[in-house]
Formats: sequence, structure tokens, C-alpha cells
Amino acid sequence: MTHSRFEKYNCCVLIPTYNNAGTLQQVVDSVLEVTTNVIVVDDGSTDQTPDLLQQYKESVEIITHDKNKGKGRALRNGFKHALAAGYDYAITIDSDGQHFASDLPKFIDEIESNPSTLVIGARNMSSENVPGKSSFGNKFSNFWFWFETGIKLDDTQSGYRLYPIKALSGIKFFTNKFEFEVEVIVKAAWSGLNVKNIPIQIHYEPGDKRISHFRPFQDFSRISLLNTWLVTLALLYYIPLRFFKKLTRENIRAFIQQHFFNEDESTSRKAFSIGFGFFMGIFPVWGYQMLLGVAIAHLLKLNKALFLVAANISLPPLIPFIIYGSYKIGALLVSDPRNDLFFTSEITFELVKDNLFQYIVGAITLALAAGIFGTIMTFITVTLTRKRS
Repeated sequence: MTHSRFEKYNCCVLIPTYNNAGTLQQVVDSVLEVTTNVIVVDDGSTDQTPDLLQQYKESVEIITHDKNKGKGRALRNGFKHALAAGYDYAITIDSDGQHFASDLPKFIDEIESNPSTLVIGARNMSSENVPGKSSFGNKFSNFWFWFETGIKLDDTQSGYRLYPIKALSGIKFFTNKFEFEVEVIVKAAWSGLNVKNIPIQIHYEPGDKRISHFRPFQDFSRISLLNTWLVTLALLYYIPLRFFKKLTRENIRAFIQQHFFNEDESTSRKAFSIGFGFFMGIFPVWGYQMLLGVAIAHLLKLNKALFLVAANISLPPLIPFIIYGSYKIGALLVSDPRNDLFFTSEITFELVKDNLFQYIVGAITLALAAGIFGTIMTFITVTLTRKRS
């Protein structure tokens, strides 16, 4: 029955492996009991893996890398091969024996009920032998995924996943190591695909018996750099885009009611949140305004939703006016004002450098003025509205 369901939905199982000869045979055999649509990517193994795979050359499609290229590249090449073979979905399962092939039908159920959804098998991180670093890393990853996409998941690091590879085929990916598993789910969510968890079984070998190729310093550094880039993109584009996509009349009314007029939050907190948003939206740290602002708003326990709305005062159509206004205000405050930056046919690096101090002084002044204005006006508006009600 399960075999036919894999055929019906053009789904295969993809097993990336690197130096897991001790567990690979058990994994492949257990998957073959469920489906014969199996692709194994040998990512340059130097142990007995190549010899072991010889016994499967008639029953399994095998892709071999001459040298180790990383899990991300193994998955990407596996997806490419699967698409060429006519598959629309690929379920990835790790070769270290931690996953159970008996959970494969759960992913097929998701194809039936939620087509084109990227499904991640959620592990019980409190299970026996789960390393503490894995539990911490998963919480870390879950937080940044939520921040970047607005989607809350219990597990974003599990390698047991259902990928709608046909739906993902138009998305460009750049990473090749473990960080690919972060990049792919974030970009899938940004492209409009649903991303969700389903519970799965998990088995971790105790102590030194478990083989892991995750290198804590190098791979965590790569993932951190990727998240820095994704957070920047989210703050500059995807979070504002997601906000404006939700600007229906009903959503606007609900947002205003929840964040402006709810009685559980003080008027001063709302006012400072708006004022701080105006301030950071103009403050001259372009590219880092949202990143710094959200962090500071969190530390100050401000209303981050109101902060983000107000900080979008620096939307692209307004940026030229903000820069010009900052420059002109700066001319009133510096001892040697200049007025040549916007009135020349050729803007050079030297010209920008000579005008930079004037712009920074003006931008900080404008940011402070906008912040104070936003705080006062919000305080007055909310206070008057509450009195009327």
C-alpha cells in the first residue's frame, strides 16, 4: 500500500551519507521495506561506504561525489537528480540511524492533506541520550526562523523532512554545508510555501557511539553568518512586505485595537515604542536600523510591533527626503556648512566624505526630533481616545 502511495505522489526517499558505513545498511534496508524509490548520495565517503553501496546498485539510485562537498551540496544534487527522474517530492532521512523508516507514511499523509508543504519531523528533544548542545542549537535555530519568517516551529534542525522539490525548483540557494537546511526552510517560507512540523520518533546512540560530522565552531559560525544575512533581508524587505500584505481593513482594525487601545499596556509604553521607531528609522546606521532597533526595543521591553511599524518611516520612497532633510538640518548646526552635495553633476568619494559629518549631525538631530514628536503625539492620541471610551 505504501509503495503505491510513493508512486502516486511521485515521491522518493533521499539519503545523504558521509562516513556512516556502520549504520547506512540498516537505514537503506529499512527504507526499502517501505518504498523502492530511493536515492543515496555518497558525499565523498572515505570509509567502507562505497563498497557497501555496491550491493544496492540494482535497487537504489546512487550518486557519488569524488570528495566531500557538504550535506547541503549532497541534498541539492540529490534534489536535482530526483527532479530529472520525474519526482515532485523527496523525503530526506539521515544515515546515522537516528530516524525510523516506519515514520515515512506520516510524510505521505502530509502530501495528501497539505500539498506543496515543506514538512520537518519534530524530534522530542527531551528523549534519552539527546545531546545538550543539540537541544540548545535547536532552540537557537527555532528563534531565528520565527524572527525571519513569523512562523513558530518546535524543531527546525531535524534532517527528516519532506521537501516539495518541484515547488522549490525556482528558488536559488547558495549554501553547501549544514547551513543549507536553514536557508531552504527560510526561503521556502518567504516564497509562500507552508512550513510545518509533524512528530517523529528519534534514537540517539549513547556517548561516543553516535557519529556526527557537525563541527561546532565552523558549522555554527556558518549558520550564524547565514542568519545574520537572512535577518538583514527580513528586516529590510520580508518583514515589511509581510506586514503590508496583511493590510486588509479587518487586520488593520484588529492591529490598532490590539496594539494601540488595549488596556493591558500603558500609554507611555506605546508612545515610547512609536517614538523610538521614528528615531531608529532615521538614525544614520543604514542597513542596521531594524536589527539594532529590535534588539534595543526588546531590552527596553517596548512594543516591538509598534516599533516596527514606526521604523518603516524609512521606506524607499521617503529615504531621499530623509537624507536631504538631514543634510540641510546639519548645515544649520555645523561651523562650516556645505551645500554642494545635491547640486553637482558628479558625486565623488571625496565630496561625500567632506559632507558626511554634516549629514550625520543632521540625521541624528532629525531622528531625535522625529522620536520626540512621535512620542508626544502618540501619548496625546491614545490618552484622548481612552478618555472618550
